[in-house]
Amino acid sequence: MSPAEAKPQRLTARLLRSMPLPEPDGGKEQRGRVLVIGGSRRVPGAALLAGTGAMRVGAGKLQMATADDVALPLAVAMPEALVLGLPVDAQGEIVRGSAALDQALDGCDAALVGSGMSPTRATATLVQRVLRQAAGTLVIDAGALSPDLRAPPGKPCVLTPHAGEMAKLSGQEKAQVQQEPQALARTFARRTRSVLVLKGATTFIAAPDGRLWIHAGGCHGLGTSGSGDVLAGVIAGLAARCGDPVQAALWGVFVHAEAGRALEASVGSLGFLAREIAAPLPGILDRLHRSRR
Repeated sequence: MSPAEAKPQRLTARLLRSMPLPEPDGGKEQRGRVLVIGGSRRVPGAALLAGTGAMRVGAGKLQMATADDVALPLAVAMPEALVLGLPVDAQGEIVRGSAALDQALDGCDAALVGSGMSPTRATATLVQRVLRQAAGTLVIDAGALSPDLRAPPGKPCVLTPHAGEMAKLSGQEKAQVQQEPQALARTFARRTRSVLVLKGATTFIAAPDGRLWIHAGGCHGLGTSGSGDVLAGVIAGLAARCGDPVQAALWGVFVHAEAGRALEASVGSLGFLAREIAAPLPGILDRLHRSRR
């Protein structure tokens, strides 16, 4: 049976134990460097949420590139990161890269682009530059997603749309995406040569070779503003550690959902904030690591 014909697998802790992350020892250089490109004058916090998610899953180093006029406040809010300012337009949206960004892309193990950005022509041009320059796995989220995305051969990419974004990417109605998520996820993953994470109450993770995983273990509280930014950062952080886009996507979806369940138990089923999702992640990863011994 070919991967394209294979039965979808349930994403569980048992499955993850069969694809363990690297041992959490060694210094920061061994755990990978993440670059987050995102944010804008109106949504500067999206990059902060993503960067926090990346660090909380054990990435060793963090760099961030954001709108120039919010770079200093972001650097103060995220003292763990080296922060680059990028040129913006009159609306405060990033309009182009820089030589410093190219250097950061060349040295990263994983990069994330799109959180807090708008889907403009300038954003699409920047994404193409990032695709050419990024040395490691590239996670593409939010405003950086576009229907004409294609990962270059050999370039590991992870796309993270929700159902509304998937409708725009595929040219389908949102209702059709919700009715046929498995087929659409597989088709789009193959077409874009990328790992596709179709987010929702049930999340579908499709590999470009046709393999598909289903996760239904989240909670309603995760449907909150900024939650997707944290998830994208988590996947990027895990990709920096393991170097495998499929493994990073599967682990990222699972531990993000487990963090939501932990907050549901401690805070309530609704009303916890996206900024709180990252805090339980180290303990969740430790428990999963110990349980496979």
